[in-house]
Amino acid sequence: MLNFKSILITGGTGSFGKKFVTTILNDYPEIERIVIYSRDELKQYEMAQCMPQGSERKVRFFIGDVRDKERLLRAMEGIDVVIHAAALKQVPACEYNPFEAIKTNIIGAQNLIESAIDKGVKKVVALSTDKAAAPINLYGATKLCSDKLFVAANNYKGKHDIKFSVVRYGNVMGSRGSVIPFFLKKRQDGILPITDEQMTRFNITLKDGVDLVLYALKNMWGGEIFVPKIPSYKITDVAEAIGPECRKEIVGIRPGEKLHEQMIGLEDALYTYEYEEHYKILPAIHNWSQDPERINGGQKVLPDFTYSSDNNVEWMGVEELQGWISDNLDIINKA
Repeated sequence: MLNFKSILITGGTGSFGKKFVTTILNDYPEIERIVIYSRDELKQYEMAQCMPQGSERKVRFFIGDVRDKERLLRAMEGIDVVIHAAALKQVPACEYNPFEAIKTNIIGAQNLIESAIDKGVKKVVALSTDKAAAPINLYGATKLCSDKLFVAANNYKGKHDIKFSVVRYGNVMGSRGSVIPFFLKKRQDGILPITDEQMTRFNITLKDGVDLVLYALKNMWGGEIFVPKIPSYKITDVAEAIGPECRKEIVGIRPGEKLHEQMIGLEDALYTYEYEEHYKILPAIHNWSQDPERINGGQKVLPDFTYSSDNNVEWMGVEELQGWISDNLDIINKA
């Protein structure tokens, strides 16, 4: 699928980008070129030091910002596939710097779409978030706008042979800035801050996130939002798994934070289909949500269906969380 292709990854020095690049290098030895497009020269340097021997012939590092359309156009020369992972993601930072989040997450998305069309890219997969479903914070709102832009891009691409799709998933277990490395760090203080005892979250591993993007690349028609079936966990169970001896201190929900996360809202149920390992929200435009080829054997969900971290059928308990953390401690420490 990706052999002899050239790929560009925006925000490629993040946790997802690192895992995606190593996976591609391992699974597609004939990959032509992987371009890491990001703003931070130090992170690019550090990532370059960790690349497998010989990969310097295939992996290129390109300093640039998705806000800069001219730079994007230059970076997309000869690119076949784009994975869009660049975003301002920290909820408090986006609340405090709202227009900065808009410039990166919305205007940056549109810059990427237009550049990909103009440069003859064939496929674009954009990474979304559970916070884009029924958003209550600015980060989620900007990602919902971004999702809408990528879905709609399939409508105005004209005669260009290009497809745009979105992958939406929950918190990546152990990624930089997530709750597990935060609790591991706070454990040494003997106190773990709990926002709310009822709080739940979706959970996905980096490997599963990468696998879902690869699945989307292989199966996309354009305009779909792919949503994986993934487990939930209780925030109290994470705290118990990491610091059973620690005192748990309730600190309250932060501004813009939900008690439970949602990946498919009631409004999307009309266009949502279920498969063995994922859901797919089809676009409403052109009646594509009724297209048999796009549905491809999926089962339409009930009209009152929602997919939320508190109504999930699959859960990770304390023991399973402890086992995963123990097995992946090196990865977490490097995040």
